[in-house]
Amino acid sequence: MTSNTAAWPTEIRLSGDKRTLSVTFEDASAFALEAEYLRVMSPSAEVQGHSPDQKKTVPGKRNVEILSVEPVGNYAVRLTFDDLHDTGLYSWAYLQKLGRERDDLWAQYLAELKEKGLSRDR
Repeated sequence: MTSNTAAWPTEIRLSGDKRTLSVTFEDASAFALEAEYLRVMSPSAEVQGHSPDQKKTVPGKRNVEILSVEPVGNYAVRLTFDDLHDTGLYSWAYLQKLGRERDDLWAQYLAELKEKGLSRDR
């Protein structure tokens, strides 16, 4: 499997408290992705920008919840968060990347918050 090819998801489940999206793939990889993490890593242009130097660090999402998970074609889901952000399409490949690289991406996000004087709470 190349890095551009994602395994097909066999299950996508939103937890009862709406704070964790669990994704299991056909290659047996499985990830529990927190709503806060998914929100701050949104693949939307609003967060990622149109180039790497436009990427935004999104603060204040510690308590965000996922309101809905909607399929988009056969390649992605659209997540709607309780702050009404809903413009990111989370492809299967992107969800796998977020799961596989979670520790590194999360550490990078926390470092960016600190560097910019921002908080997970505001």
